[in-house]
Order: sequence, then structure tokens, then C-alpha cells
Amino acid sequence: MLSNIQAFILGIIQGLTEFLPISSTGHLYIGRHLFGLDEAGLFLDTMLHVGTLLAIIVVYKSELWKMICNPFSKLSLVMIVGTIPAVVIGLLFKDYFDEISKTGSTIGWEFLVTGFVLWFAEKAKKGEKNLEDIRYSDAFIIGSFQAAAIFPALSRSGLTIAAGLFRKLDRETAAYFSFLLSTPAILGGIVLQGKDIFSGQVESVTLTGLLFGTVASAIFGYLAIVGMVNFLKKRSLKIFAYYVWILGISIILLQTLGIF
Repeated sequence: MLSNIQAFILGIIQGLTEFLPISSTGHLYIGRHLFGLDEAGLFLDTMLHVGTLLAIIVVYKSELWKMICNPFSKLSLVMIVGTIPAVVIGLLFKDYFDEISKTGSTIGWEFLVTGFVLWFAEKAKKGEKNLEDIRYSDAFIIGSFQAAAIFPALSRSGLTIAAGLFRKLDRETAAYFSFLLSTPAILGGIVLQGKDIFSGQVESVTLTGLLFGTVASAIFGYLAIVGMVNFLKKRSLKIFAYYVWILGISIILLQTLGIF
């Protein structure tokens, strides 16, 4: 059974790693595994996203309100185009990704892939596109990278920031749009998994625990969004590539030895 302290710790992990390019789902798997909560799987991960959704709403309240008031604005349509790939992949392969989220059999390799994507993104020529310059083709490609990140340890923020840099967005905009684009994906995941709260299918998770986790996720998610946008203005993604490479190699070795 998930304790309140465990939920709070997992909420901190979720909040920070959702917006740092190091994979929140991969880190939550590690946390759940250490706490003996493997069976909670994708459900617990998704519910902790409630907190990060709240953080996004606070940071992007102006943009979200404008899109609500004008659903046919360019930004609204760009968001729709960017979300389509994740919707298609999520609906078609939900059960498969739920299973690998529980087993964690592939996360070591996925951390390595995340590192390589971040590394090559730093090799891309400096772009100058801002939020108003994003084209529908840019949004679709960035959204396709987001869809690929449905694998547990492929970082959603890492892949979408990298895709933004590949599409010549400036560094601040690449991070800013990455986090904004996560809004419908996170909301959709919460809706799909939310029914389990009332069906009693996930016995290891309590509503009280989810509340503790949500509060922690919201607070640290807000700090991560603001911090990452400012960080990327002048600093390199390579430090995150080094981190996920070390983590991925360590997990592969531990799994090979039967320790993890």
C-alpha cells in the first residue's frame, strides 16, 4: 500500500523529472520499484501527472485562456496538430505501454536513447523561430517525438525540446512550446486512467496518497518549468545526456545481474 510519505516522494520525482529532459515515467518506475509498487504501473504515474498539469495551468494560464477564448487561433490549431500523433499512438497501444511500464524491462535502453537524442540536439544549428513562427509541420514533427516518448524512459520533454531545436526553434521557445504541448497529452492520460480511481482496480493506491503526491508534483513541477526554460537559454542539454547514459547503463547492468 502506498504511504503518504512515499506518495510525496514520488510526487517530487514526478514534478521535477516531467520537465527536466530525463524521463518522469522512467524515474517513477525506479521509485515505484524501490517502494514495491510495481503493480500500480501506468495508473499511479498518470495520476501523479495531475500535479504537473496544475503547474502547467499556472505557468501557461494566459496562453491557455487565449486558446479557450479563440479555439481557431493559430496557436490553438498548432496545438491540435501537435497532439494528434500522441492521441493515435496512445489509443492504439495503451495496454502494451501499461504492461512495459509495470515490468520496466526496456527502461535502461530507453534512457540511453534519450541521451543520444539530447546529444545530437545540441549539434543542431542555432534556430531563431519564436512561438509565433511555429508552423503546422513543425508542430506535427514535435508532436511525433512526443508520441514516441510514450515508452517509459524516453523523456517526453527531452524529445520534444530536441525536436524543437531540430526544427530551428530558439532554445527558450523549444522548451516553452515543449511544456505547453504536454498539456493535452497529460490531460488525456488523466481522463483515460481516472476511471480506475472509482472502479477499485488499483488497490495499492489511495486517494489520500494521491493527494500528497499531487501537491508535491504541482509545487516541484512549477519550479522545474520555470527553471528549465531559463536554464536552456544559455546552457547545454549535454549534462542531462551524461546523466541518463550513466543511469541507463547502471540499470542494464543491474537487470543483467538480476539485482534490479
